[in-house]
Amino acid sequence: MTILDIIHTTTVDERVNQAITKAKANQSQLNAMVNFIDPSEQIKQLNNVSKDAKLYGLPIVLKDLVNMKGTLTTGSSKILENYVSPYNATITNKLIQAGAIIIGKSSCDTFGMGGTNMTAATGPVYNPYDLSRMSGGSSGGSAVLVASGVVSMAIGSDTGDSVRKPASFNNIVGVKPTYGRISRYGIIPYASSLDHVGYFTRNVFDAALILEVLAGRDDKDMTSLNSPVPEYSKNLSADLKGKRFGVMSNVLNAIKNPVVLKQFNTLLDQLKAKGAIIVDIKLNEDLMHAMLPTYYIIANAEATANHSNLDGLRFGMQQDGKDVEDIMTHSRTVGFGKLIRKRFVIGSYALFIENQEFLFRKAQKVRRLIVEDITKALSLCDALIAPASNQGALKINDTKTDQLSSEYLIAENYMALANFSGYPSMTLPFAYDEENLPVGINLTCIREAEQMMFNLALGIESCTKLKDQIKEVQS
Repeated sequence: MTILDIIHTTTVDERVNQAITKAKANQSQLNAMVNFIDPSEQIKQLNNVSKDAKLYGLPIVLKDLVNMKGTLTTGSSKILENYVSPYNATITNKLIQAGAIIIGKSSCDTFGMGGTNMTAATGPVYNPYDLSRMSGGSSGGSAVLVASGVVSMAIGSDTGDSVRKPASFNNIVGVKPTYGRISRYGIIPYASSLDHVGYFTRNVFDAALILEVLAGRDDKDMTSLNSPVPEYSKNLSADLKGKRFGVMSNVLNAIKNPVVLKQFNTLLDQLKAKGAIIVDIKLNEDLMHAMLPTYYIIANAEATANHSNLDGLRFGMQQDGKDVEDIMTHSRTVGFGKLIRKRFVIGSYALFIENQEFLFRKAQKVRRLIVEDITKALSLCDALIAPASNQGALKINDTKTDQLSSEYLIAENYMALANFSGYPSMTLPFAYDEENLPVGINLTCIREAEQMMFNLALGIESCTKLKDQIKEVQS
């Protein structure tokens, strides 16, 4: 059922009350919400919104990085546990103008820094397909709220794969559009050159519709695009005849799961049966192995600079101290978790004057080479395609991953390619692994080719029949 179907078959009160009731009922098991927002004033304001608005009366949630005036926006951190937003993010205004009813803020890895959603100050978020497993991150709270049927759409953000990986683990659609397609004004940053606003839905049509609402130029965000926003949902076509899918052999070679590989090959056969052309793409293997270290250096350096204002003095939680320096030290020590402190140490080290040329500038040069490589690959096809992961979601306490293996460096982290390049990328459902856990398929297209991406995704969806998936949480 699409968002438009939901709006046309239920009343505003019915769908909002159902969403809040279900979110609260699931909270003890999923731990997906950071806080709830009273919707009554927003519902009153619908009198000023056309009933033809695309999201009229639709309950949604915002990732806890998105400012909404008068509400807590903590970044799922301790240091901002008392921070009340004094203004709306641009996307908050756009969603309200489209008639959406924001019912709360969803959990995320602190400040979006992580891929597990296990670092939030409020604790881990759990996967509805198996409550002993992680949701994926950093936008895990939003992902599981869509996957479990609480809301039909939720906002996330994607700096490395923070929308697309949770989408894979939760059997839903996750979209990261072109860099600058959606304004980031009013959103707590992670790494400014890599951050994208993203979102989750349960089908491709809704994914296309939501971008129509969120996209557009914003003078408050100098990186936002001037390009017109097409009516993506009205221009959808599932026709795959002559469309070229570039299969990334580097990723397939790094995937060791025979079940996922078999189902991927089955999908390719289905695409070919619909007239698609499959093209073998081999990216530079050395660059693929260098991608994750390059990402860590750039992302953590930018994060360190972006969060230098979280000092316990100007806003947020403050710890006692004998002087200003002591207050700052105590506030940041208590306010930041172990993983965040580690990232800031890495970022600070890369930004030391004596290290900048050897680390930060070198990482930027490697990034440029990676972008050149992926751009060349996309000149040979309409989209790059690969499984979004080697497997379904890991157990919460799983520590067996070999982080130096190709399986980890490439198969589990290659989607950062789209953050380096700023190219549009999305994940949608396609298979289940040997433990019956969902695994998504990922598409990446050239800059501003969202319409092509949605069309190809619709063609894939017509093959897999995996749309509108909901995993009810058993109480």
